Formats: sequence, C-alpha cells, structure tokens
Amino acid sequence: MTGQFDYYSILGIDKRATRDDVQEAFDTLCLNFPKKQQNPETNPEFQRILSAYEVLVDESRRQTYDSLLVETSPLSLKIEVTASRDQINQSDAQQVLYLLVEASPPQYITEKQQPLNLCLVIDRSTSMQGERLRSVKAAVNLIVEKLSSEDNISIISFSDRADVVVPGGPVTNKNIINGRVRNIAASGGTEIYQGLNAGFQELKKVKLEDYTNHLILLTDGHTYGDAAECLDLANRASLAGVGFSAFGIGTEWNDQFLDQLVAPSGGQSGFIESPKKVIDFLRDRIKGLGQIYAQNMRLKNEFPRSISINKGFKLLPFAQPLSFDTPEIRLGDIEGRYPISFLLEITFAPQPFDTRINIPILLTADIPGQRPQDRTFKHTQELFVLT
Repeated sequence: MTGQFDYYSILGIDKRATRDDVQEAFDTLCLNFPKKQQNPETNPEFQRILSAYEVLVDESRRQTYDSLLVETSPLSLKIEVTASRDQINQSDAQQVLYLLVEASPPQYITEKQQPLNLCLVIDRSTSMQGERLRSVKAAVNLIVEKLSSEDNISIISFSDRADVVVPGGPVTNKNIINGRVRNIAASGGTEIYQGLNAGFQELKKVKLEDYTNHLILLTDGHTYGDAAECLDLANRASLAGVGFSAFGIGTEWNDQFLDQLVAPSGGQSGFIESPKKVIDFLRDRIKGLGQIYAQNMRLKNEFPRSISINKGFKLLPFAQPLSFDTPEIRLGDIEGRYPISFLLEITFAPQPFDTRINIPILLTADIPGQRPQDRTFKHTQELFVLT
C-alpha cells in the first residue's frame, strides 16, 4: 500500500498505536497548519491527515482499514543475513564462516489467527507428587481460562500408561475441564511414549490444516526404554503439521532427549527450575502459539557443493539447537510480529582462485489462511574469494 493511503504513515505512528497515540499525533500535526489552512475542502494535505485521523480514531473503521491493509499487502518475509566476513582468502585449506540469518514478518499482518488445537501431556509419575503436580495443575487451569470456544483442547496424563483426562474437543465447559485436571493423582513410573502417542491421537481428531496444532509435554524425569519410539513419533507428528514443545521440571530430566524430541518441528524445550515457574513457561508458550504468522519454517540446504553446514543454533524467538537429520533444517514458527533468527557455522572447501560465491538462503513456510499455504522466500548472500 502506497504512502498516500497508508494512514499510519500519514500520522507518523506505528500500527500498534493506541487511540490516545492517534489523538496526540493528529493534534501535533494540526499545529503545523494555521486555522485558515485547516479546511479539508481547500487544503488537500490537511484532508489526508484528517481522513487518516477519522479512520484510525474510530475502532470499527480502524478494524476495517486494517483488514484492507492485510489484503493488499504482499505476502513476504524480510530476510537479513550478516556474515562474519564478506570475503575469504585464496587457500588450499578449508575455511570457516558464520552466518546470522533473521526472517521477519511484514509490518501489516492480520490479527485474526487460526484457532489452537492444543494437547497438554502431563507426567503424573510418583516423582511428580506434591508441589510439582500441584503447580502443573494450576498452570493448566490458567491456560484453559485463556482459551476461546474456537480452540480445541485435550489433556493426557501418563506414568507407565496413559489416561485421556480430557478428550479432544472445543473449549466449551471450562469448569468440567479444570475439575478433571484436579483429579489427576501421582503414581507409577515414566514412559513418555504412552503419553505422547495418546496426545497425538487426540490432536488428529480434527482437520489439522484448519488449526495451529501443538503438543506440550511436562515431565520431571527420564523415559525408560521408549526414547526411539518417542523420536519417531515426533518426526511423524511434524510431517502431519503438529509441533512439539517439552519442558523439564526440576533437575532429573534428560535435556538432550527433550531437545531431540522438539527438533523435527522446531519447537521449544526448556528447563523449569522451580515448580512455581511452570505457570510462566506455559503462559508464554501459549501466547506465542496464539500469534502464529508462519508455521513450520524450514531452511532448504541448497548451498553450493563447496559449502557444508557444520552446526546451527536458533536464537529467536527462543534459543534451541538445530537438527540436521533431514535435508530441510526445521526452524519452527514465526510468532506474531517477532522474527526468527538463527546462526550457522559453515565450512568452505579449498578455494584456489579468485571468484564470487552466491549462498542461497531459501526459507519455506506454511502461511495459515493462504492458498497454497506453502511459500518459499529467497535471499542471496554474496561472498568473494580474493588473493
């Protein structure tokens, strides 16, 4: 949309500006016009300012205008790449370079999001007894209160077997859901696959492409004998459009396993030091899931043969090691107006001649509500080999 019709630019304010910000901006701009020039019929410049003010100060008209902005704004990602150096030397030896990549959503994005299809998988083994399980229950109750009737919720508890506490379905009666969560009791060992598989089955009850689909695991320990099955399930879930996040409570959980579990979908794993922090972690995770702009972002590894990727680490929206087990490196979701950023360490084969090397950064993502959903965004980073 051109500046002529961009009312936010006309008033010099951000799209997130409040009604008071709109009023203040308009009053300030009016000071530039003497009274006799504040006539929209004779002064086109003042007419533009007045039109922008009248639309943005009115909540209903502003919502309609924002929708128009979304419809007319091109679907895009802003990709910025910073290299640790812009040239390498002629050399008979390998050389290492670092690339920092940041992908940001466009300024104008819709506030309307796909509903959530959420499954909470709760460890109820004996070690969760007491404050840990009480804190998890309180956190789950808070999350349920924040969900809308358009969202789907399912809740699984597990030890050495899994129980469906709340079958997958719309959030219609929050009192019943919270009552069932209160009745979860600690007992038994820890077999995470039982809980994950039951949760995945509940999530698949709906048409997955119509939702933001996510499973959140809360556990305080190691799984016994089924780690390979868990990782295989995480891969299958990711291909089906279901993301995984996993949080370890206390000090006995297996951080390497949880990192591997969330890697296929680019989800989040984390350490919850104190049971009292469970609420903060869950609240922040749900907030991010409710503001998805792009899902299942992947980096296509189409680098020249002379370049190999050694390792990578996601920095935003949360820190997470990247997995290189598949041809496409899974980065997760762009949440709200915040970027995804990641760091790559790459190695160049020996470069005996002066040349220019193009490094293609190809990012593919699913854009909810768009047809087709799958879109590719490209940036080319140039690097020079010099004597």
